[in-house]
Amino acid sequence: MPSKGELKAELETALAAAVDTATRAHAAAIEGATHSESRAENDKDTRGLEQSYLARGQSMRVAELETAVARVAAWVVPAFAAGARVALGALVTVEGDDQQLFIATDGGGTLLAGGAVRVVTPQSPLGRALLGRCVDDEIELRLPGGVRVLTIEAIR
Repeated sequence: MPSKGELKAELETALAAAVDTATRAHAAAIEGATHSESRAENDKDTRGLEQSYLARGQSMRVAELETAVARVAAWVVPAFAAGARVALGALVTVEGDDQQLFIATDGGGTLLAGGAVRVVTPQSPLGRALLGRCVDDEIELRLPGGVRVLTIEAIR
């Protein structure tokens, strides 16, 4: 299992790749908005306007991802002693789950370490439920498919 420092570095790389992808999508949206075929042919034709909205959304996504990369880069991942509670930087093992959960500032849902670790942010329902919990605590998650009970096996 990789160290938390290695997981953080892998998360930074994944977020940087997402910035690159979003930047290319933004450039394509700008191209589409300014392309000669996007000019309105009549008062009902909104292709150019729709493309400009898309370009604006892509621009906002790039800015969000750049902020996430900077936040993760500046983040110092703490060590956790025995008996510690789940907090930002914890690597949590949940009973009956093949994946460990890495509580990080950004990048929720990202898979690290070949899929063995899933990033969870404190803003997510699972992240909120885990924060402040200890080993052997049970967490009840209400999901669209029903209630799921998780038991924390380890925190490091």
